[in-house]
Formats: sequence, structure tokens, C-alpha cells
Amino acid sequence: MFGRIILIALVAMFFGWSLLTRTSDGAGRTQLYVVHPGDTLWSIAAAGYAGDPREGIWKLQHRNNLAGTTITPGERLVLP
Repeated sequence: MFGRIILIALVAMFFGWSLLTRTSDGAGRTQLYVVHPGDTLWSIAAAGYAGDPREGIWKLQHRNNLAGTTITPGERLVLP
């Protein structure tokens, strides 16, 4: 009998908690960067990421599905 009461209370708490919580929208809006003449992945990564720019370059390449390091002015890059 006491076990049923605890079980019912736990189930009620679970459903109450699930009604109060919301889904996360992630880290916020997607940030875009428009490539300017003279920009390189290295310069974008060095300006936007602390530490070694090579990690920033890798993130930029993977986030934007870039096969290499060539970018063109006017291209829009999604910043990781």
C-alpha cells in the first residue's frame, strides 16, 4: 500500500516536471559571416577564436562543408 502511494507520487512528480520544462533553443541564433576581399579562413579563425586558429579553421570547414580552405568574397559562412 505504501509502495503504491510512493509510486503514484513519483509518477505525478514526473508528469508535473515534464509539463513545466521546455525544450532548449540551443545556443541562440545562427551567426553568419560575409567574407570580405582579403579574408582567409586563418584570419577569420584568428579573429573569432581564442587559442590556436587551426582548430577554428577546422570548425569553420566542417560547419560549412568546405572541401578546402578556398573562400570567395561575398560567401556567407556559418560560424560554429
